[in-house]
Amino acid sequence: MKDLNEILGMASRVQEELQRAQENLDRLEVEGAAGGGLVKVRASAKGRIIGVSIDESLLAPSEKQMLEDLVAAAFNDARTKADEVSNAEMGKMTAGLPLPPGFKLPF
Repeated sequence: MKDLNEILGMASRVQEELQRAQENLDRLEVEGAAGGGLVKVRASAKGRIIGVSIDESLLAPSEKQMLEDLVAAAFNDARTKADEVSNAEMGKMTAGLPLPPGFKLPF
């Protein structure tokens, strides 16, 4: 078994790496789209919404319900992509850790 100080040092380094990875996730951007790109949502990999783009053709009052549905769909698409990027980035961090199968760190 490793020396306790060595284990604590390793845990501290892992914690620092995870903190850097979390900060990096807020800089990575994804774009969700709906309606063939008529509605787009940009988000960070942590899920923070950065921007929304709506094509002018959808701004007619008669298109209100469809626009609302497309905005919701674009948000969901962006969230799905953010989760995928986040999981991939955090997977890189935990790849070398001796974690039991199925164990997940709190991200």
